[in-house]
Amino acid sequence: MHVQHAAGGQRDIVLVPAPSADPDDPLNWSPRRKTLSTVCMCVYTLMVGIASAAIYSILEPISEDTGLTLNDLNQGTGYMFLFFGWGCLVWQPLALQYGKRPIYLLSILATMATQLWAPYTKSNGQWIANKIIQGFVGAPIESLCEISVTDIHFTHERGRYIGLYALLLAGSNFFAPIIAGFINDGQGWQWVLYWCAIFCAIGFIFLFFFMEETNFVRHTIGTPTLTPGITTPSSPTDPEKGVLTSSPLSSPAPPSPPHKPKTYFSKIALFQASDLHKPNELLAMITRPLIFLTFPVILYAGFSYGSNLVWFNVLNATASLILSGTYNFSASMVGLSYVSPLIGVAIGSVYTGLFGDYFVIRKARRNGGILESEHRLWLFLPSLILIPGGLILWGVGAAHHVHWFGAVFAMCILALTNTIGLQLSIAYCIDSYRALSGEAIITVILVRNTMNFAIGYGITPWVTDMGLQNCFITAAFVGMAQVTTVAVMIRYGKTLRRKSVERYGKYVEEMAKSGMVH
Repeated sequence: MHVQHAAGGQRDIVLVPAPSADPDDPLNWSPRRKTLSTVCMCVYTLMVGIASAAIYSILEPISEDTGLTLNDLNQGTGYMFLFFGWGCLVWQPLALQYGKRPIYLLSILATMATQLWAPYTKSNGQWIANKIIQGFVGAPIESLCEISVTDIHFTHERGRYIGLYALLLAGSNFFAPIIAGFINDGQGWQWVLYWCAIFCAIGFIFLFFFMEETNFVRHTIGTPTLTPGITTPSSPTDPEKGVLTSSPLSSPAPPSPPHKPKTYFSKIALFQASDLHKPNELLAMITRPLIFLTFPVILYAGFSYGSNLVWFNVLNATASLILSGTYNFSASMVGLSYVSPLIGVAIGSVYTGLFGDYFVIRKARRNGGILESEHRLWLFLPSLILIPGGLILWGVGAAHHVHWFGAVFAMCILALTNTIGLQLSIAYCIDSYRALSGEAIITVILVRNTMNFAIGYGITPWVTDMGLQNCFITAAFVGMAQVTTVAVMIRYGKTLRRKSVERYGKYVEEMAKSGMVH
């Protein structure tokens, strides 16, 4: 009861992670400062997300103008997703070591360059090269934003902000095709990409002047007490929770020097002195995400995220085929259809974010005050019906020429389930291994994007060889089987986490020595 608690009507909630005494600790920032940081993260996600998805509703015009087949274009998108994942192995360690701000700025600027280049690609090789580079430079959108959320927000409020990130990430992917269709009809498909470059340039300017560094050198991972004294780490009885105890014989803390507030220019400096003086952990941070593949919970979080996102990619890869081919929609009408998944994303973000935080807090209160990571997994239950139902309505419905509203409604359902999978999978990983979340998220994204590369590479032959009906009946049963795996983790997830305590503690100790725990 001597640790820091939440304010207002949530006084029974312990603040995890515990903020330090430093006013410049991002956990101690004022609400206004936190809000601005969150807005910057949202701007980055929106601009890079739009650039990654704008072509979905204009694949047919690109194919007709360049001679590239739909299979060529979808394979390029598959390579982009692959490098969205594997690029994290480079950018995430650099961001944790030297600062997130310079990586965000470089990423959005390089994404702008790929959009300026794309209209001039004329061969399959050039197209794939463009998509590989776009995926590599845009990779921070996949893993860095979640850690920016954990830098400034506590566990009990994290769901709503990761939900906001999910809304912007998935929402940008569905909003982009809406505007792309109209731009294509009015100015040509090349201007879709030019406008993406303009959006990235606007985002770069905004981030340059307003984004503040959220890295903070933190050597402790527990909940130090509020009573005077020096908090000393002991061997945690449960390293999974990262509890530290205060020595009963601790001496009074030495007086802290007066705090000098940062100036505006020191806040937006490209590099912070504290990041430049940290021990170099780059090699370890590149290799550890691969080692984390042996942690069953982290591996499952990646599988869960990837298997939900697979259906998002199936939807995008077949949108032009079904809406243009079956229902004779123009490019602008294909784009307008993406209003439906945009609504689904908004519903999913509210469900997993606001309702999700309320749900897990209530579960924790009923669980003797302890929030277990598996509590969030119960929120997957609606997907057991929604995923197979949405896939059958989308593919089988199109095969039987149901009214176009059925297909558009199916887009809403699949976008809803995609957002649920995105938010809950990330939250499960971070809640389980919070102190190493900066690296564990890379593992999740590697698994997720490797899965999506495979589906992007194979979706067109799958639909062509099996036909819409058989393809999507198969997909529906696969989707149902995938969702049922959550029951295994609800039942055995805590046991698996408990068995990993010793290994987790070892890696936490390594990171704590260099001041890079979360």
